[in-house]
Amino acid sequence: MSQQEAVGGGAGSGGGGGAALDGRPNEKEGLIAAEEPIRGAGMNWFVLRVASNKESSVRETLLRKVQIENMKHLVDRILVPTEKIKTVKGGKQKITESKLYPGYVFVEMKLEDDGRIPQDVFFLIKETTGVGDFVGTAGRPTPMKDHEIEKMLLDSKKPEELPTIKMVFEKGEHVRIKEGPFQNYEGTVDELLPEKGLVRVLVTIFGRQAPIELEEWQIGKADET
Repeated sequence: MSQQEAVGGGAGSGGGGGAALDGRPNEKEGLIAAEEPIRGAGMNWFVLRVASNKESSVRETLLRKVQIENMKHLVDRILVPTEKIKTVKGGKQKITESKLYPGYVFVEMKLEDDGRIPQDVFFLIKETTGVGDFVGTAGRPTPMKDHEIEKMLLDSKKPEELPTIKMVFEKGEHVRIKEGPFQNYEGTVDELLPEKGLVRVLVTIFGRQAPIELEEWQIGKADET
């Protein structure tokens, strides 16, 4: 297998270098409860590169193949971490689910003593549509570090609370109003109201500053044409 770049800049081996999955190589462990094992006996987690937008279908196909071929002792969990995001437009809420690590699937499996993938597992994975290579060198997948595994497992848990609202703008940012009665006015972001999907903008009207609440899609960066 050819060498592949790791998620977030390179997943290193247990004690090696390289950027971490989350971009923070010195991240501490302890994110997962002690009674919850981060890996099965004799197994480790590896990063599989797949075609864009094929993450979920690859996961489902691999899970099905592993069950049919009775390979649970060689391949266990296969995960695609996602997050739910709520947006508001025209007073209507829309919930979408997006992948936290686009183009990657996380596989918990057992390697041969020389670090290579067992032949049966290799063909099971490589013959799946949309699959590329594992992150690693010369056919030897690089195991994820413990803190990378813990973060990925946390990301893979389905939150019970409401989906988060991601706000594009920041307080103090200079913006231009694109829609509504104050179209083309420029102002400064005064406050973010994520629970409502609104942004409060301070706009100068007739020489005085006035706060205006707008939906995020109604404003843009002031320096954008």
